[in-house]
Amino acid sequence: MEQYILRKNNSFNLTHIFECGQCFRWNQQDDGSYTGIIKDRVINIKNKNGDFIFSSNLTDDLEKVIKEYFDLDRDYELIKKKLSSIDNNLKTSVEYGNGIRILKQDIWECIISFIISANNNIPRIKKIIENISKNYGKKIIYDKKEYYLFPTPEELSRASVQDFRNLGLGFRDKRVYTTTQMILNKEFDIDKMKKEKDTQVIRNELLKLDGVGEKVADCILLFSFNRFDVFPVDVWVRRVMNELYIHSENENKVNKNEIRKIANEKFMGIEGLAQQYLFYWKREQ
Repeated sequence: MEQYILRKNNSFNLTHIFECGQCFRWNQQDDGSYTGIIKDRVINIKNKNGDFIFSSNLTDDLEKVIKEYFDLDRDYELIKKKLSSIDNNLKTSVEYGNGIRILKQDIWECIISFIISANNNIPRIKKIIENISKNYGKKIIYDKKEYYLFPTPEELSRASVQDFRNLGLGFRDKRVYTTTQMILNKEFDIDKMKKEKDTQVIRNELLKLDGVGEKVADCILLFSFNRFDVFPVDVWVRRVMNELYIHSENENKVNKNEIRKIANEKFMGIEGLAQQYLFYWKREQ
């Protein structure tokens, strides 16, 4: 069992990272550690006296996989300092979620996961994704327990609309089925989009996928493409942006474009990370 150790880091907190709504395949264990799946491997992370110990079933490229997935080469202390200087609200939210890092998740898995997330709650999203993985993904034994990788597009293409319905997807069944076929047929070319520099170009392509609206597209851009220049807007983000900056009597009537315009002006190209601090702070409070 290979290990990688991340020494004390003020911008790395397991609870902040895994409970801020950006991922669905990490679960807290009885000992306080977290176990999850990154692409082709199972990883467990323990906090031991401020150091983070990563253990995995695979011995190859563990450090590289962890550094990329957890965005460890980015200076989050500098980002937090920049955001905290904007106003006291940002300063408070950054202090509250100071250990958040934006994960660089697998694009394919992120697309399907956030289509499933539409009008859904996190426990149910996690259960559906686990059901999909158990039925169509590869089984791995780690620490005497069974885990399942997220299925590839080829593996998931074996599922019919009814199969998805049976797994609890509800109205999302047709959307996941159609999007799987579109990605298999390269109607959305993941490899090509990885090389695309213009965020709006990727966003426009994502919006062509069945089940991908503006909010889901922005989540995919932020949590798998690491595009910090997007600002996903859900009910919590609308609420906090209205309370702090817009002050409308009816938050439901606040226009998403108005919210994004304010975010773009105030948060200077790192609005995606500002969104996560604000979202986590508001939802937890």
